Amino acid sequence: MLGNEAVAEGLFEAGCKIVSSYPGTPSTEITEYAAEYDEIYAEWAPNEKVACEVAIGASIGGARAFCGMKHVGLNVAADPLFTVSYTGVNGGLLIAVADDPGMHSSQNEQDSRHYAVAAKLPMLEPCDSQECKDFTRLAFDLSEEYDTPFLLRLSTRISHSRSLAEICERTEIPVRDYEKNIQKYVMMPAMARARHIVVEQRTKKLTEYAEKSDINKIINGSGKIGIIAAGTSYVYAREALGDNASYLKLGMVNPLPVKLIEDFAKTVDTLYVIEELDPIIEQHCKSNGIKVIGKEAFPIVGEFSQALIKKVILGEENDCSALEETLPVRPPVMCCGCPHRGLFHTLKRLKTYVSGDIGCYTLASQSPLGMIDACVCMGASVSGLHGYNLARNEAKKSVAVLGDSTFMHSGITGLVNIAYNQTNSKVIVLDNSITGMTGHQQNPTTGLTLKNQPTTAVNLEALAKSVGIESVIVVDPYNLTDCHEKIKEELDKDCPSLIISRRPCALLKTVKAKPALYVDKDKCKKCGACMNIGCPAISRSAGKMVEIDRNQCVGCGQCTHMCKFGAIKECGAND
Repeated sequence: MLGNEAVAEGLFEAGCKIVSSYPGTPSTEITEYAAEYDEIYAEWAPNEKVACEVAIGASIGGARAFCGMKHVGLNVAADPLFTVSYTGVNGGLLIAVADDPGMHSSQNEQDSRHYAVAAKLPMLEPCDSQECKDFTRLAFDLSEEYDTPFLLRLSTRISHSRSLAEICERTEIPVRDYEKNIQKYVMMPAMARARHIVVEQRTKKLTEYAEKSDINKIINGSGKIGIIAAGTSYVYAREALGDNASYLKLGMVNPLPVKLIEDFAKTVDTLYVIEELDPIIEQHCKSNGIKVIGKEAFPIVGEFSQALIKKVILGEENDCSALEETLPVRPPVMCCGCPHRGLFHTLKRLKTYVSGDIGCYTLASQSPLGMIDACVCMGASVSGLHGYNLARNEAKKSVAVLGDSTFMHSGITGLVNIAYNQTNSKVIVLDNSITGMTGHQQNPTTGLTLKNQPTTAVNLEALAKSVGIESVIVVDPYNLTDCHEKIKEELDKDCPSLIISRRPCALLKTVKAKPALYVDKDKCKKCGACMNIGCPAISRSAGKMVEIDRNQCVGCGQCTHMCKFGAIKECGAND
């Protein structure tokens, strides 16, 4: 099973009834797999804060509930997260967060263990698919036993690797009775002060559990080297060192045991802490007087590997140069036929400042388009543009761009701010009818739920009008001429504006590719104008002759607007 698939299986087996999440790589598949079980209600929420609050409400209502997200999504959910630590639970509550060491698909490399420590919440960290499933089941039991939400920390490698997992029958857990308890669930200051004491008492009990539970276990080897590790770091260490070391494998990474670590330290001569990203375990050891080697030997950034661990601890080098030479570089790029490409080419012609956002369209920052000036977090493009225009008064030469899903996630409030405080800001919603970057998930604008049931679809035009944006237009990014004229006209207006660039993602199953295009070599002037749009299907030979790869081309026609000589044509039956 895929690690994420195993978590979903654990949700099923544990009797989880309610799942609410927002897609974010590498966590997305948990909820997609969960949706395949008829016994589980599963939904995509507009953002992680809403998803977390839905799960909290379901827990208070007595059902076992789950919420999944990636590490930066936990930032969005932090507000309810810290307070639900105080309220505790009724039905078991599990929140999974998938970190991304190495930043394969993320804008930062934050370590979510800090949230567990700061919010005083217990956190489990599995090392393979079996533990993904088992820890998910265990977390619900412990959640109800200790009256606390549990965090499940995953990583890209655990979420997206496959290993064996034994599946079991579902345990049907009845919904618990709800009993009105204002002192427990209403976090006004007087109640919260009392609940904070409960949280501290709970942490002591959970620390005792961490000391004695076999979720943290010692695995003795033959060497004098000791390793403390969790998750993927433990797997890499075992593969690199084998029986040449002894291991303290941590399944619970918050709260951490003290005596267990002390006892383990006495059995080895040299003790290493191997952990990706921040020195959470290392600092815990050192603060309790336990001598360990950690970040002075291992990097604080990026992913680890078996080769790295072997080099640091045994001084052995692995020659990977031959392998690296055979792997072609595959830089991320917008797909052939991507509707965003034409929009960004238009913005480049208009020489605009582009306040960017999180999504496929962030790739427009790359050459040859180079049309993203800033990208911070989801929704920040809209609010950031407002601030930029306040600072520079360049509203007629600046825009914000974000996708339809991102707009629903956290762009609406920024648009409200623009309308309310009346900066002359132009916001472009790239409406490709899907949540694209995480693999085609539905969102509140698509008219379908996670389980593909018909539902209401947010009308972006009506929404913009309702918050006070009077100028709202729709453009087709495939029609570069019309798109240029309409956006230029909007930029010249002295009022806030919403521009909807509407064209479905070219990879949607409902979108049928048109016949591929080709270059008429007799008409081609070798000027290279068509290369400026950055389509991966278009290339140039050593003689500067342009060619179109028919295996990649979807016939979108954007490049035809680039050629002034009519050299790009649709393939006929005999071509």
